[in-house]
Amino acid sequence: MKVLVTGGAGFIGSAVIRLAITRGHSVVNLDALTYAACLENVASVAKGPNYAFEQVDICDREGLDAVFSRHSPNAVMHLAAESHVDRSIDGPTNFIETNVNGTLNMLEAARSYWQAQGQPATFRFHHISTDEVFGSLTNDPTVLFTEDTPYDPQSPYSASKASSDHLVRAWHKTYGLPIVLTNCSNNYGPYHFPEKLIPVVILNALAGKPLQIYGDGGNIRDWLYVEDHADALLLVLEKGAVGRSYNIGGENERTNLELVHTLCAILDGLQPRESGCYADLITFVTDRPGHDARYAIDPSRIRNELGWRPSVTVEKGLEKTVRWYLDNEDWWRPLLDRSGVGQRLGVKT
Repeated sequence: MKVLVTGGAGFIGSAVIRLAITRGHSVVNLDALTYAACLENVASVAKGPNYAFEQVDICDREGLDAVFSRHSPNAVMHLAAESHVDRSIDGPTNFIETNVNGTLNMLEAARSYWQAQGQPATFRFHHISTDEVFGSLTNDPTVLFTEDTPYDPQSPYSASKASSDHLVRAWHKTYGLPIVLTNCSNNYGPYHFPEKLIPVVILNALAGKPLQIYGDGGNIRDWLYVEDHADALLLVLEKGAVGRSYNIGGENERTNLELVHTLCAILDGLQPRESGCYADLITFVTDRPGHDARYAIDPSRIRNELGWRPSVTVEKGLEKTVRWYLDNEDWWRPLLDRSGVGQRLGVKT
């Protein structure tokens, strides 16, 4: 296939591109190169004949139309989004503009292209979303998000992603656009921009800075290794049923405090401190407004219908991730100077 990937210079998008090209697909990477984008993420495949890059904002409809016309993709994987909850609390407008209006532009550009091509049944528009659209679960381990869980977004970020999900489904129902949709749990792994919990903890620990944990650290997340996620996304693109949604989870629930203790223990083994242990740096700070208590995905549909399960446990994935950051300081060091990195965001009420 020739796949148009939006947000391909980002964390998940770049993992998708690296894997897709490895598997023989051609990729057009469409990215506006905002603060969290890094073309270094795809440097390992960017010089090959199956890769093309277009610096275009998904809010630029004319630019999108030109990309579709120039490259004639067989499929779209729409990952471009503002994604940091804390930033959405401080600046919700950017999230509505990119995640809602940008998705509208993508859908209309894709629909126009698809109709001009004679509405091929093989075309796919794959919208990649988050489990945060479902809201917050209790700590009852028997209760999980399914594809039929009612939407109940609690932050500007999750509300913007819920809106984009609804648009995608509406364009399928109203116009017949062949879509598939996925909602994933928390991703982690190599090339993760240093504003999310795991890379922040790793880099602050190495710098001897406090490891700030919101509230009491009891918030629970399901952790999905990014390369497992990329594998699942390509599988859904290739074999998922048109109009269907699939929840993609890591089957690895941990409290934030448990996760940070695990990272500290891994760092203790790989690069010990001169004195004490990394867990000594843990400090608790005022919780984030509207902080969801628990996310956990029931992955039965993708397992039963498409035969997919995650291959990496959270313990193994965290060790691989820590080793990658230890070995790739030349990647992450320059990113520490970018806007908002290293600052506590999302404290407005």
